[in-house]
Amino acid sequence: MEEATERKTSQIYAELGDNCRRQGWKTWNLPYEVGCRGFAGPTACGGYHLQLSLSFWVAETRGLKRLFCGKNGTLFERKDGPARGYGKAAIRKLSDNDTTVPNDDDDDVSGDNKCTRSGAAAKFNFGSLAELTKSVYNANYRQCVHNADRFPGEPGLVLVVQVHNRPEYLRLLVKSLEKAAEVHSFLLIFSHDYFSEEMNAIVQGITFCKVLQIYFPFSTQLYPEEFPGKDPRDCSRDLSKDDALKTGCLNAEHPDSYGHYREAFITQTKHHWWWKLHFVWERVQAMQGYSGFVVFLEEDNYILPDFFHFYKSMMEFRKSSCPDCDMLSLGNHNGLTDFTRLSSKVSTTGWMSTKHNIGMAISREVYYKLMGCNNEFCTYDDYNWDWTLQHLSGTCISKPVKVLAAQGSRVLHTGDCGLHQKENCRPEWASQKVEESLLAANDGLFPPSLVLNGAEGVEHKAHMKNGGWGDVRDHILCKNYAKRL
Repeated sequence: MEEATERKTSQIYAELGDNCRRQGWKTWNLPYEVGCRGFAGPTACGGYHLQLSLSFWVAETRGLKRLFCGKNGTLFERKDGPARGYGKAAIRKLSDNDTTVPNDDDDDVSGDNKCTRSGAAAKFNFGSLAELTKSVYNANYRQCVHNADRFPGEPGLVLVVQVHNRPEYLRLLVKSLEKAAEVHSFLLIFSHDYFSEEMNAIVQGITFCKVLQIYFPFSTQLYPEEFPGKDPRDCSRDLSKDDALKTGCLNAEHPDSYGHYREAFITQTKHHWWWKLHFVWERVQAMQGYSGFVVFLEEDNYILPDFFHFYKSMMEFRKSSCPDCDMLSLGNHNGLTDFTRLSSKVSTTGWMSTKHNIGMAISREVYYKLMGCNNEFCTYDDYNWDWTLQHLSGTCISKPVKVLAAQGSRVLHTGDCGLHQKENCRPEWASQKVEESLLAANDGLFPPSLVLNGAEGVEHKAHMKNGGWGDVRDHILCKNYAKRL
């Protein structure tokens, strides 16, 4: 392997490197080797982690931008000229405009950026947008797992929580997780698209299981005046296409199906969901070797104490009675109405947005099916990830997605505020309501076995698309999340 490294360093790619430099590029040759029997040489570690360092492309109407980290976790940005051009590239370190080349020997960082033995992540720097951006990329690159020393071994269950900026609801979710049976065997992955000390403190205060935080690197918070945030040159939502073309606003050619132009805060949730799905399955190192399902939650969810018990019962039921069930749905939107009677009952049906988007669990196999529909997901004109999935089920995914669903929900929806309602939020009422409901439902927890109570036909359920996703910039960015560069 040493000889292979030498050949690549001094011979094979020398001419290619020279050609790149003549075009004005700065280049680094970072070879790594994996033997024919799967033995990885020492160079593979550097190359693998470099690949994990979020080499994503953002397409913009006036050029391309690539963000990436060196081995020392430093964030760099490359800006080109026109999208199809090969003009001179300018590389700058976002922290201080330094053009220093990433140092191959700098595998570590000092001071507060080191992962501690208990897995504490680097402290976020909110001093400037550039420093915050660097903190986001460093955290995704390092992937420090909190409490890893306290809870060694493979996780029994992985839960992924999509988090925005509702701290009171997140505290409720964490409270419910702490009360869950066998929670010490969980790996909790919190995926953030809003970055604040308060939200980080809530998550980093968890001590009862392993925790990993990942951060959506294309949050509108990081791009306040440019795509994927709201560019001041963008067309206003309700401007007619004729007027938009006259004014020359950036996305004049691309309104949605209903003639409206993009709203950045509306598109972010779908972007985050798709990025998160890919990042968790493909790039989270703690997921390597995990063969179970991954449960997807949101910050305003609340799980019941027998959540893990019910998950394991559903897995056993699926194995014995529904091997063709693609997904599990541990929640529904019926609350705890008639919970004691329905606690042990499950049903099978086709996946529907309005029923199965809460407490959804999928396998790696289903993830691969979804990624096979990357283009269709990213170009379908609906800003909702769940309605987009319903569209894919039975179209791009030729066999409609079959769900094994809990009739007695193990996941509650506590949020009275969300994307479209931001005032008069009363999380304290939600907490009180949940506590009262749990007292009434207590006798139905931990059923010894499950019973099938309905098997509906599994078919494609067409719906009217909601729009809000007509801008080609959203399509291009979305499609690039799944590309391994």
